[in-house]
Amino acid sequence: MFKSDALVAGRRATETKSAGGIRTGGICAGLAALALAATLLPAPTPAKADELKTVNVIMPLPRSANFYPIVAGEALGYFADEGIEVNLLPSSTTVPYVAFVQNGQAELAMLDAPQTFQAVQAGIKIKVIYEAHQKAPEGVAVLADSPYKSVADLEGKTVGLVSDRDLVTLTIALNHKGVPISDVHTVVVGEAGPTMASALKSGRVVAIAGATPDWLSLEAAGMDIRLITPTEMEDQPANSFVVSADRMDELRKTLEGFFRAYSKGMEVAKIDPQVLSAMLKKAVPEEWPNEEFGQKFVDASVDLAYSITDKKGDVQAEVWKAVQPPLVKVGELKAEIDPATFLDASIIGPANDYSRDEIVADVAAWKQKNM
Repeated sequence: MFKSDALVAGRRATETKSAGGIRTGGICAGLAALALAATLLPAPTPAKADELKTVNVIMPLPRSANFYPIVAGEALGYFADEGIEVNLLPSSTTVPYVAFVQNGQAELAMLDAPQTFQAVQAGIKIKVIYEAHQKAPEGVAVLADSPYKSVADLEGKTVGLVSDRDLVTLTIALNHKGVPISDVHTVVVGEAGPTMASALKSGRVVAIAGATPDWLSLEAAGMDIRLITPTEMEDQPANSFVVSADRMDELRKTLEGFFRAYSKGMEVAKIDPQVLSAMLKKAVPEEWPNEEFGQKFVDASVDLAYSITDKKGDVQAEVWKAVQPPLVKVGELKAEIDPATFLDASIIGPANDYSRDEIVADVAAWKQKNM
């Protein structure tokens, strides 16, 4: 069995729960911090004066399988073809990510749904223009042979939280089944796979609330697990790209090119999974402590990062509306917000304007040269 730092890094990426996020303090508590952060950020760094236009992006990780379309798009030259160089800003920051697009230091920021609601509720003018992850990585897991078939069965039991941030996940999951969080006991078990495995195996906890990398960590520690996450939580805008509303016209052509390259990179996972793995192993070797973990990490990432909508990255107003009532009920959102006020689908058409046959040919050429 193995344990890798990539598990912890991957967890931060799929959750988007860093200090740049919202769940460290709740939506209502974070509003003042957003306004302050925008004034404290340094002035934007000028783009490079060469042939490629630098697009500054802030997201939870540097290049990673979690966001494989960037790695694949760069490997096949798609961003360069659009005249773009992707510059990923350091993600370890106490400044909310949205402040970087407010300030102009980043053209794009990746936010989860609660972060987005926080920003809109604070009056920050942003537009969600492309959904990168359309499935929720968070959930609730039990041992494969556990008698518990639903989160409703956890009433009166002790449930582990990978971190205190996962209390929101558990609260919403229970809420879907009519069980108040006060009816379960919770304890933080930590992110280490062996520690989580020990808590489950000993019966100290009967379930764990966490995210996809935590399930990988448990499996790496020898545990066979089963998810009992309510199906109502599965489809949601887990991570999306946002832009300053005031810069939409200025950046439109650049954004169209960026997301066309991103969408083309996304296709690689379905065209030739082996090629994608080879690209990732070459670009981010630290996520491959061994072949077993590396491939499981890729498989889990593709499941999250490949669009479930017909058009890649499409913004789903009905989904954004549906995720709000549970957040309002548990106090993570003051009131529901009309998705039309912050969604902009105008980039989606150009982002999907490409020939899949050309990508097939490009993947074959890369494979012949590199494998």
